[in-house]
Amino acid sequence: MTIEVRSTAFEHGQPIPGRYTCDGEDLSPPLQWGLLPPGTVTLALIAEDPDAPRGTWVHWVMYNIPSEDLWLPEGVPPDSIQPDGSIQGLNDFRKIGYGGPCPPGGTHRYYFRLFALNTRLDLPPGITRDRLLSAMEGHVIARGELMGTYSRARR
Repeated sequence: MTIEVRSTAFEHGQPIPGRYTCDGEDLSPPLQWGLLPPGTVTLALIAEDPDAPRGTWVHWVMYNIPSEDLWLPEGVPPDSIQPDGSIQGLNDFRKIGYGGPCPPGGTHRYYFRLFALNTRLDLPPGITRDRLLSAMEGHVIARGELMGTYSRARR
């Protein structure tokens, strides 16, 4: 099953507004998703840039998002544990929470990937994308993604 992931800030394949980047306020964009399959216990989110010069750059890791939640608001605070019990991991800026697009130059693609899981993950705050992906193995029952772009002049 595929989950429809969307944002009121940008359309799939379109530019991400500057306020959600390192050139702006560096806020996480608002995200919404459609129906989840039966058996969904929690959700996980990974935002990444596959066009980074040294390989995929991770911008956001979040997991144990309650299945009752159908959206994330703009500007999720960088707290390890959110009021709803969601937990944030470490991005490649070595910070907890969201770190917006900040390419060294050119146009990059940014994928916001959402995973429906049939379990709650027993993981501490601050884990990496790779550790999250390993823990999710065998528990993903649906997924979806939203892709936006961001461009900067070469520096």
